[in-house]
Amino acid sequence: MRSWVCADAGLAIMQVLREPLCDLADALWADWNRQGVTVIAPILWGYEVTSVIRENTFRRLLTPEDEQNALDAVLRLPVEQRQPADLHQRAWALARRFNRPTAYDAHYLALAEMVGCPFWTSDERLFNAVHTQLPWVHWLGHYRTPEVLHERQADYRAGRR
Repeated sequence: MRSWVCADAGLAIMQVLREPLCDLADALWADWNRQGVTVIAPILWGYEVTSVIRENTFRRLLTPEDEQNALDAVLRLPVEQRQPADLHQRAWALARRFNRPTAYDAHYLALAEMVGCPFWTSDERLFNAVHTQLPWVHWLGHYRTPEVLHERQADYRAGRR
């Protein structure tokens, strides 16, 4: 059986720009790769990653030489970009439901909901706004690598909670 996960552009950007939590993003992508998970995102994903990389160069956070390498690296990530029918309508409804100022992030929520898969985000504010009603939404900051989980299980068995 094939399994999917929807991932926002922030998770990809972290890998090339080495932003905070980038080590967790690397580990999460590596886990998905090991498990044979297919990463999906709305078509918007490509526009977002391209725009963020360009903006970082414009603000002189990336050199022009590093800009092309960053773009190439992020566009090589195995992400299936999808545009199901009614995606925009569902994103709009979710943006209204959660009183979001824009509908960009709601497109990720809508796609994950339509496919029936978990959604992982690097945006803690988005996570905080929706996770109590959408338990399939996960924030990168809560991810624990297999090593950390193993340590926690060992601590639990040893009575060190």
